[in-house]
Amino acid sequence: MRKAVRELYEGTSQRAHRFRYALLAFDLATIAFVIGTSFMPRRPWVEGVDVVIGLFILSDLVARLMSNPRPMRFLVYPTTLSDVVAVGSFLAPLSGEAAGFLRVLRTLRLLHAYPMLSRLRRDLPFFRKNEEVLLALTNLVVFLFVMTGIVYASEHSRNPEIRNYADALYFTVTALTTTGFGDITLEGTRGRMISIVIMICGVTLFLRLAQTLFRPNKVRHPCPDCGLQLHDWDAVHCKHCGRVVNIRSEGD
Repeated sequence: MRKAVRELYEGTSQRAHRFRYALLAFDLATIAFVIGTSFMPRRPWVEGVDVVIGLFILSDLVARLMSNPRPMRFLVYPTTLSDVVAVGSFLAPLSGEAAGFLRVLRTLRLLHAYPMLSRLRRDLPFFRKNEEVLLALTNLVVFLFVMTGIVYASEHSRNPEIRNYADALYFTVTALTTTGFGDITLEGTRGRMISIVIMICGVTLFLRLAQTLFRPNKVRHPCPDCGLQLHDWDAVHCKHCGRVVNIRSEGD
C-alpha cells in the first residue's frame, strides 16, 4: 500500500498526474471556500463543509506520512505543520476555518514540485512559454494571501474594522505598499507588530516579487551543449559550460 500511495504522490503515470491535478483543484477550492465564508455568518452547513474538508486534509496528511521514507523528518516540514494547523482549524467548531488559509502553503509546494511543473510544461503551452512569470505571480499571490490570512485570523473576532477577508486584504495591500490610508488600523501591541512585519516584508519581498513579475531576470533558452535552461537576459555565454548562446531579444 505504501508503494501505491507513493506512486500517486511522486510517480509519473497518467493516474498519478490526474491525482495531483485533483489535489491542486481541491486546494484551490478550499482556499476559495475560506475566502467566501469569511463574508457570511457561521451556519450549520458551513461547519459541516468544514468537517468534510478537515477530514480530507487529515487523510491526505496520513497518506503522505505513510508514503514518506523519513516520517519523522516529514513531520517537521513547514507544509506538514501548516496542514496540522489547518486540520485543527476545520475540525474545531468553535475556531471556524480562520487558519484554513495555511492550506495555500501546500498549494505552493505542490506547484513547485518537479512532477507537477514537468506535467504543466507538457500539458499547457501557455505555462511552458510563461513559466517564470507565472511562478513569480504565484509567489506574490501566495505571500499576499498568507499575510492577509494572518491579519484576518488574528483580528476579525476583536477588530470591528476587519469584518471579512476583503477588509483584511485591503489593510494588507495598503501596509505592503506603505500607502497607509489609516481608515483600518490594527490595535494593541500585537496589531502593531503584525503591521511592522507586513511593512518589512513589503520592502524586502513584495517589491522584489513585483520586479521579478514585470522584469524577469532570467530567460528560458536551452544551451545546445549542457542543456542549461535559464540564462540572464543579456547573457552571451552559458555560465555552466561557456558555450556562446544566441538569445533573441525583443528587437530581433
